Amino acid sequence: MASSQLIQRIEASTPAGRDRGVDALRALAILGVVLGHWLVTAVVVGDGTVRAASPLKHLPELSPVSWVFQTMAVFFLVGGQVGAKGYTSARARGITYGRWLGGRMARLFRPVVAVLVVWAVVAGALLASGVALDTVRVLVKLVLSPMWFLLVFAALTALTPLVARLHPLWPLAAVLLGDLIRYGLGGPAWLGWVNVVAGWLVPYCLGAAWARGDLSGRGMGWALLLGGAATAAGLVLWAGYPAAMVGVPGAPVSNLDPPSLAAVCFGLAQCGAALLLRGPLRRALRRPAAWAAVALVNLSAMTIFLWHQTALITVTVAGLFVSDALPGLHTAPDDFGWVLARLGWLPVFGVALLVCWAVARTYEQGPPAVRRGRFPGRRRHVGAAARGPTSG
Repeated sequence: MASSQLIQRIEASTPAGRDRGVDALRALAILGVVLGHWLVTAVVVGDGTVRAASPLKHLPELSPVSWVFQTMAVFFLVGGQVGAKGYTSARARGITYGRWLGGRMARLFRPVVAVLVVWAVVAGALLASGVALDTVRVLVKLVLSPMWFLLVFAALTALTPLVARLHPLWPLAAVLLGDLIRYGLGGPAWLGWVNVVAGWLVPYCLGAAWARGDLSGRGMGWALLLGGAATAAGLVLWAGYPAAMVGVPGAPVSNLDPPSLAAVCFGLAQCGAALLLRGPLRRALRRPAAWAAVALVNLSAMTIFLWHQTALITVTVAGLFVSDALPGLHTAPDDFGWVLARLGWLPVFGVALLVCWAVARTYEQGPPAVRRGRFPGRRRHVGAAARGPTSG
């Protein structure tokens, strides 16, 4: 009964012109990243040490998994669309750039503080109890390393007034030139870090073009999907780029650290697929229950992203009280048995993440209505779920 009432409140609080397809794409992008990390991140325990490993290093035939779950391009596409549209709307309402940017940065980074504080305490406690520094470093890196994209996203958000009308071909050309110098002419490796901004600027600029109405029609979606996929496949088959679209420990070349031309072209294909899926997603989300699920994921998108690796680590450490060699949890990811076992652990990670969400969600959503003592605040809180964390 309570869930039915919540669904109806979310439906009633949703503005009539809300593009539910955009929210669905954002939710899918966040959940894709979470599941991808849970599938390719192994915490191997043995001989008193802890190390991180990836099944993609031992089982390269699983590389297609990364094509499904490496969804950051979709997140930047949606971010560009929402950012450009929100900034235009803010200007029309007389809101200054500083106030608009401050609001978006607060929503983006307020939940980060909680994670940093918790893990500073955890790291200190582990070191004080005698845990090896290398082990603590591995655990902290697993938690903090996914946050790199927040800095890039914040930078692109701040640049929205400048890049909102930038054609995506310009940053794409910068990526192409950088890779040509690095790989084709033996240039310095540090040049690749230009791609950290230029690579993600490509889908962000596409999102801004989407906000302007320049990507209307299914033809552009198909062009991006087919052209991006064909180019990425060609780069993998004939130019020596890795097949995995995520970083693989020990690999001489990474498609993601920093983003390579192959990863950017693959991202274009994902953006094309996203544009094609928006219409069907809109129609599917006319059902109140489906829309409520998407709205709630959007409301907690940052919490889900920031705490998903903590959930994985919590389950891994808890498992040590049972055994230090639980398949798919503590063992090396070097065979398909590990993959099957890891699939069985995914629901457990999900439960742990749900606990983390229950504890940390207020840092993203603000204090619950019961603490404010006003039922109308509850109504606004539900309305926030419909609006999403990066609206306006």
